Order: sequence, then structure tokens, then C-alpha cells
Amino acid sequence: MKSLFYYLIFALGFLIGYNTGESLFRLESVSAFLLKHFSETIANVLICSTCGLLLGIIFIIIIPRIIKAFSESLQQWIANLKGVSMIQLVIAVVFIIIALLISSLICLPIYKIDMPDVIKALLAVIVYVGLTYGAVLLAFNRGTEIETAIKGIFVRAENSERTRSQRRKSSVIPKILDTSVIIDGKIYDILKTGFIDGPIVISTLVIEELQYIADSSDALKRNRGRRGLDILNLIQKELPLEVIVSDNNYDDIPDVDNKIIRLAKNMKGKVITNDYNLNKVAEIMGVEVLNINELANAVKTVVLPGEELRIHVLREGKEDRQGVAYLDDGTMIVVEDGRELIGKDITATVTSVLQTSAGKMVFVRPSSVTAAGK
Repeated sequence: MKSLFYYLIFALGFLIGYNTGESLFRLESVSAFLLKHFSETIANVLICSTCGLLLGIIFIIIIPRIIKAFSESLQQWIANLKGVSMIQLVIAVVFIIIALLISSLICLPIYKIDMPDVIKALLAVIVYVGLTYGAVLLAFNRGTEIETAIKGIFVRAENSERTRSQRRKSSVIPKILDTSVIIDGKIYDILKTGFIDGPIVISTLVIEELQYIADSSDALKRNRGRRGLDILNLIQKELPLEVIVSDNNYDDIPDVDNKIIRLAKNMKGKVITNDYNLNKVAEIMGVEVLNINELANAVKTVVLPGEELRIHVLREGKEDRQGVAYLDDGTMIVVEDGRELIGKDITATVTSVLQTSAGKMVFVRPSSVTAAGK
């Protein structure tokens, strides 16, 4: 079989060389030189046979080595394929397709050259095999890096999509209003500014409680209840927010506050309140709370000890000889020795600032007094 293989290789080389010799004989310079010494037939046979023998010998020397190198490379590829991922195989296929396209472009001018068809075919095979071989080597040698880059692109895209999903999720967290924050009225202005987004949930339990307060015989309670109902109407009609009226009722829970907490927990929402006790209970139950009082305290005017304030003393304080004044944002100011200064405008120096659950209290000491209205 080995001898037959060599015979076939020699025959292939001889045929290609023989055809090449015929092409050479057609050249005037070559044919003129040979015809001086030989007849046309002998010259033709001589040059064709010589070319055929030379190319056959060259084929016997070169082609087995090429086949051996190709076989070893093929075996190495097969061994390497066991550890190759599917992505690298896809990359290799893509590279091979690109190599074949480039080879076809390179071979177009080769086909137009005036030479035997056998040589054209041989050159085309060399171009196709060489570029395909190079493409496969590149795919397997650099495939890991390309795979890592592709995975990085997909990971970044996935992380970006996850981030967008989390943002969308965070933007639709329902906000459950309790009775106190509706009666207070600030919630309407806060919602109007757009600082709180997401669907606003109003429980029918809260509406019933507001209605009960609005029907009270006490004028103050009645006004507060009506104000709360008016605020709900404004929120529903004038704000571009989704308002959900929930009729969930929990008969196993006696009071409204705990029912609101249960509703927020079931809806995975947040409670908006002014009620200090509801705030603490909700935190214990693991429900997030947005406290309007804490928000108001956070945006109040900051005063520091040693700072001078211009204030008007309105009334007496709880302790002896104290007066009380207020800042524009409603912060209470306790004026030491200010009982006798009620009704007067004074300049006072801040001595201390006390943070309480109800807000900030500022303690001041008078430094100068101006009669009211002057």
C-alpha cells in the first residue's frame, strides 16, 4: 500500500509536469532552442518527460512530508477537541467560513491566469487549505480569549438587564397611607413634588376611619376627618399617580394600625405615616416605614449653638420664666428668662439644640430686646 501510494503521487506529479512541459514547449524561445538539436516530436517528448520526472520526484519528496505533518496536526486537533467548549467550536466554524470566503476572493484572479487547469486547481487547493488551516489554528489558540470576551459581553448585558429590572422593581413598590398622614395633609404636597413614586395604596379601613371621624360630634375631629377625605379626593383626581383602593380586611386583627401593617407586609410595600407608635410596630414587624415627621425634620433650618436668631416671643413655656417662639418652619424655640419678653421681638443666641421624637427644640438666651411693632 505504501508503494502504491508513492506510485500514485509520482504519477500525479508526472502528469502535472508533463502538461507543464507542453506549455513550456509552446514558448518560442524554448521550442527554437530544442528544434535546433532535435526533431519536433523528440523535443516535445523530451521536455514533457523531463518536467514530468522532475515534478514527480518533487511530489514524492514533499507530499508525504506534508501529509505526515497534516496527519499529526489532525491527530493533535482531535485530541484537543475533547477539551474544547461548544463556544470555541462555533468560533472555529465562523473562522473557517471567513477563511473560505477570503480564499475564494484570492483564487478569482488565479483562475484568469493563462496556465494549465491542473496548476490552477493545485494553487487553489493550496490557498484554501492554507487559509483554512490558519483559521483553525487561530480559533483554537485564541479561542479562549474570544470566548472570555463574548462571555463578558453577555455577563455585562445580563447585569445591565438585572439592574434595570431591579430599578423597575424598586419603582413599583406600593406606598400604603395610614390615617394620620392623610389627616396631616402634607402628603398631598409631597406627592405633588414627585419625591414619592410608585402606586399609592389606600385601604378602605382608612376611608371608613376618616368617615367615622368626619361624623364625630366634636367639631375639631369632624374638621380633621373632612380634611382627610378632601386630601384623598385631591390625590385621586389631581395627581398623575396610580391610586389603588384596597378592600382587604383582616378579621383576626382588631385595630386598624395592625391591619395596615399586615396589608403592607402582604403587598411588600412601605407604610407612610406620622404615627410614632405605628412606626415602631412596623419596624418590629419588618415593614419599611416612611415617616413624614422625620422628613420634615430633615429639611428644617439648621441652627447651631452660638448662632444669633431674630425671633418673636409668642407665649410662656412650661418651665418657670421660660418663653416660647417658633422659626418659620415650625421649629419650637425655648427662650430662657423669656416669660417677661412675651409679645416682643428679640435677638437671641442659641445655647443648645435638642432632638426629640416630635422634632427639634432650640434653646436660646436673649441678647437684645425690641418692642413689638417697632
